[in-house]
Amino acid sequence: MRNTFDFRRWMTFALMALAVFAILISGLSAVESNEWWIRIWDFPRIQILVVMAVLAIALAALDWRKHAWLLACLVVAGGWQFYRIMPYTPLVSSEVAMTNAAKEDPECFSFVSLNVLQTNRDYDRTLRLLRDINPDVLLLLETDGAWQTALEPVLADYPHRLDRPLDNTYGLLFASRLPMASGKIEDIAEPDTPSITAQLQTDRPFMLMGLHPRPPHPGQDTEERDAEILIAARRAAKLDMPVIAIGDFNDVAWSNTSQTFKRIGGYLDPRIGRGTFATFPAHLPWLAWPLDHVFMTKEFMISDIKVLDDVGSDHRPVYARVCLAPVAASVRNDRPEAVSQDDRETARTVMEEYREDQVDETNGED
Repeated sequence: MRNTFDFRRWMTFALMALAVFAILISGLSAVESNEWWIRIWDFPRIQILVVMAVLAIALAALDWRKHAWLLACLVVAGGWQFYRIMPYTPLVSSEVAMTNAAKEDPECFSFVSLNVLQTNRDYDRTLRLLRDINPDVLLLLETDGAWQTALEPVLADYPHRLDRPLDNTYGLLFASRLPMASGKIEDIAEPDTPSITAQLQTDRPFMLMGLHPRPPHPGQDTEERDAEILIAARRAAKLDMPVIAIGDFNDVAWSNTSQTFKRIGGYLDPRIGRGTFATFPAHLPWLAWPLDHVFMTKEFMISDIKVLDDVGSDHRPVYARVCLAPVAASVRNDRPEAVSQDDRETARTVMEEYREDQVDETNGED
């Protein structure tokens, strides 16, 4: 008797296995943990949702009655994924108002935030972009000595600079045409993982924070990343002036950590109600996640915000033009979300785990 390959049977089995896997990783993403293999499922929520929709359609077409239980689970898990990303769709109202401020308005300024990718040596594309955009403020990440030298023709136009070139992919370079009353580079949570804080001025002062914590990966969970993000949020909450936070957080906008950062820091997110503004990976836009962030306190409105063209990095640049207009913003912007007891507990837990991790590392070196 000749054996025949039952394509329909094996296709059904493969679809069911993929559906179960998608449901399981959706459940994992709801677990509160700093383990890298759990937290990594925060990132591809949109892609998982799309895969779930395709699987549901395929299984329903094969035999929806036979797979009703699996389809129901897909719908529930897909609903959870959509709930997490929905704020970054036009289905909700925006938090930060758009303003049609004149180009020369003294309340307004522009900035570009870009992770250049240290190993990317196509300097000319970044130089051309910066000359074309000509931002007032510039934050470049993963800059080493070679990048600093290559960008000098553009940087020469900026009177205020902070930079720490490093060869470990965590160097940074900050430049501003706006007056800078003070500024510093420091390692908030990990050695040789710098962030910047600068007090700048339009017609009134504000603080700008630039972050680039290390991402979770095999061998490194999220304690240090989350600690750096939440330390920055606590610092912002203590300031008596408006604050903007930008940079490559190595975390997506809809993660628990990013949302806790937003509430503790008293921030609004200009992407809410407008889109994800995904930046990574630059060469795979269908797979891209929003790793490069823009958060601002309630005194700001936006004139423009967009993700710019690929310049050879694995990240695409983020551009925004913002206006520091407290009176108008108080009428047109949403109020920041209140800090909950859960947020305080989350921050406390993150910091405890971070301190324990630091003690373990210190003991391991002894």
